[in-house]
Amino acid sequence: MSLNRIDAIRPQPGNAGRIKGMATALIALSLAACASTGQMAESNARDVNDPLEPINRVIFSVNDAVDTVIIRPIATTYTFVTPDPIENNVTNFLRNLRSPVIIANQLLQGDWHGAEVAATRFFINSTIGLGGIVDVAAYNKLYFEPEGFGQTLAVWGVGEGPYLVLPLLGPSNPRDAAGLAVDILSDPVWMVSTEAQNWGRSAAEVIDARARTLDVTEDLKRNSLDYYATVRSAYRQLRAAQIRDGAPDASAQMPEIPDYSAAEMPEIPDYEPESEPESEPAPGS
Repeated sequence: MSLNRIDAIRPQPGNAGRIKGMATALIALSLAACASTGQMAESNARDVNDPLEPINRVIFSVNDAVDTVIIRPIATTYTFVTPDPIENNVTNFLRNLRSPVIIANQLLQGDWHGAEVAATRFFINSTIGLGGIVDVAAYNKLYFEPEGFGQTLAVWGVGEGPYLVLPLLGPSNPRDAAGLAVDILSDPVWMVSTEAQNWGRSAAEVIDARARTLDVTEDLKRNSLDYYATVRSAYRQLRAAQIRDGAPDASAQMPEIPDYSAAEMPEIPDYEPESEPESEPAPGS
C-alpha cells in the first residue's frame, strides 16, 4: 500500500488513534518488505553467481529479439528446404574444420586417448570422408567430442567466474569467453582462410547450430516460467558435462543407505491364512 492511499483514509470520530496506528504499521511492513525483497534479490544473484543479472537480462532480450527476427527464420527455412542427409553433411564438414583446435586442446588437457580419437577422426574423415562431408569415423565408433580452450582452462583449475551473456554469442563466462578468443586466434584453418571465407564459415556454424536446436529452444521457451533462468541453468549443466567428458559428477553426493546385517533385520512373522468359518445349515435342511 502506498503512502497516498494511506493518507486518503478518512478517520471516523473515535477511531483516529486506531487508524493512525494501522497506517504506521502498514508503512513499517511495506518498508520491511522492500528491504527483504532487495536482500533476496542480492542473495539469489550471489547463489547463481550472476551479479550482472540486470545487464545480462537486457542483452539476453536483445539476443532473443535478433534470434526471433533473423536467425530463427533463416534456420527454419534452412531445415525446411534442405534434406536431412545434406544437413548432416554440413554439420560433419563444419565439425571436421574444428579438428585441429580440438586435437590441440585434448593434448593440453593431457587427454591422450581423446587426442588420438580426434586425430584419427580428422585423418579418416578428411580422406575417405571426402573432406569431412561424411563422418566415416563415427561408423567405426570414433565419435565427435567438442573441445575448446575454455574447457582446457577448466581442467587446469581455472574458475568459470560470473555468468555472462555476450551480445549475439549468448551464454558464457569470463573463462569461456577468453577460451573462445584463443580458439579463434589459434585455429590454423581460420589463419589460412580469407576474411570472406571466415565470415561464411561463422554464418554457416550459427545457422547449423540453430537448426539443430530449434525444437529444444522452443520447448524451453514454452515450458519455462523464467526463460532467462532456464537457459542459464541449462548452459551451466551442459558446460559442466562437457568439461567432465560426459562422466558422472563426482561432487554429487548420494544419500548414505544404512547397511543392515541379517542379525539387525526385524523378523517378519509367517503369515497363516485364517480358515474360513463353516457355513451354517440352512433352516429346514
